[in-house]
Amino acid sequence: MKKFALNGAGLLVALFAAFPVYWMIATSLKPNREIFSATPRPVPAEPTLEHYREILTGNLIPGVTFADFFLNSALVALATVLLSGLVALLAATAVARFRFRLRTTFLILLLVVQMIPLEALVIPLFLMIQRLGLYNTLPSLILTYLGFSLPFAVWMLRGFVAAVPKELEEAAAIDGASRAQTFRRILFPLVAPGLVATSIFSFITAWNELIFALTFVNDQDKYTLPVAMTFFFGRDDTAWGSVMAASTLFTLPVIVFFLLVQRRMVSGLVAGAVKG
Repeated sequence: MKKFALNGAGLLVALFAAFPVYWMIATSLKPNREIFSATPRPVPAEPTLEHYREILTGNLIPGVTFADFFLNSALVALATVLLSGLVALLAATAVARFRFRLRTTFLILLLVVQMIPLEALVIPLFLMIQRLGLYNTLPSLILTYLGFSLPFAVWMLRGFVAAVPKELEEAAAIDGASRAQTFRRILFPLVAPGLVATSIFSFITAWNELIFALTFVNDQDKYTLPVAMTFFFGRDDTAWGSVMAASTLFTLPVIVFFLLVQRRMVSGLVAGAVKG
């Protein structure tokens, strides 16, 4: 009976979480007359792809298509994931394997940084980006998102590196492996689940962010998808069909990424919490 109740509760939670996604997809397939009907239906009576055709073949702004915004977001997100994974792994290895002055202070700062609201950093970061000459460029977003994702990634990967027995590295050194070979063949494969978990966090951070993308970029052809989504909301009306179709396409890469790495992600989150 207890198991049945737990399964039922889990099913209700899953349905509650999945319903907004279903409603978004269903609405994107409805013609406008169904969307604005007085009695909305959960299932489209006359499914159509007209909203997808509108956003994929039309121009949200003159000379810029939805695909351009998608490519900008993909470039920023993938660059953030690769850089954060590389830097975080090196930093986590140093923190977990070496003893140096202010090591504890550094770890505490990693946690303190997470407590600072992002909105409080908009003006300081904007001034810094201007002085670096990166205003109105995609690298400004990559560096900003890198700074946001690194503290969590370093803290997370530190637990993975600390869980790897030093004896494995010592045995590789006795067999004649260099430090680079030991890192590549011994340490890297064992912390790969942690890299997957931190990569998901970095990807979602860069993919969904709006405030800094709207502040640091001025040219419309350099906007990312979250900024492009605001063009569907007018002062007098909102193209809800296009909004839902664009939101579906916007969400699709994240869902696919989750499905591809879900097993490694779960094992990574559990393993990273065991030791640190």
